[in-house]
Amino acid sequence: MPEKRHRPIYLPDLIEAARTARDSSAGLATFLGYRDTVGLHHWPDDVAGQWLYDHADHHAFLDDYGHIDLTTIAWRVEIVPLEALITMPTGASESDLIDYYAKEPEHWVNIRSQGCHVGVREMWDLHGTWKSWPILIDQALVNPQLEGLQVVEGRTRVGVLRGRTRLGLHVAPKHRAWVGRVRS
Repeated sequence: MPEKRHRPIYLPDLIEAARTARDSSAGLATFLGYRDTVGLHHWPDDVAGQWLYDHADHHAFLDDYGHIDLTTIAWRVEIVPLEALITMPTGASESDLIDYYAKEPEHWVNIRSQGCHVGVREMWDLHGTWKSWPILIDQALVNPQLEGLQVVEGRTRVGVLRGRTRLGLHVAPKHRAWVGRVRS
C-alpha cells in the first residue's frame, strides 16, 4: 500500500510551532508532535532539531529555504570527503558565514564547552571532526539548476574544519553529515 502523502510543509509553516515549543521549554518531542510537523515523521530527530526546531524563524533560512516543500526531502548519513567540505557553500543569504568562522577556528572550538557542546574540543583533537553531524542539502532542492551539496546548518562546524585545515591542525580526511536529497 502506498504511503499516505501529507500536505506540503514549508519552513514558514513551522515558525509558530518552533517558537511555542522553545518558549515554553516543551522541547523537541513536543514540537515534533504538533499538527504542523506531522508530515515530517520521516525526518531524523537530529535534523529536525538542528534545523527546524532551532532555526525555523531564522531570517536567512527563510530566505534561502522557505520555498522548499520539506516533505520532499529524504535524509541519510553520508561520508563526505574533506575536499568537498572545504569549498562547499552555504545559503546565499549568509554566504560569507563559513569563512567568518574559519578565520578563528580555535576560538569557536574553545567557546563550545558547556551543555550539548561538552566534548567538542576532544572530538576535534582526537578525531579531527565534529561531535554533531552538520546538515547538508542537495542544491537541486534549492534551485534545480544547481549541482552538489550546500551547508544548511553547521556553518560553524564547517568553518572550524576549514580553519583547522588552513592552520595545519588535525583534520580527518572524511566526515559524517546528514544529507538531504529529493525523496523518491
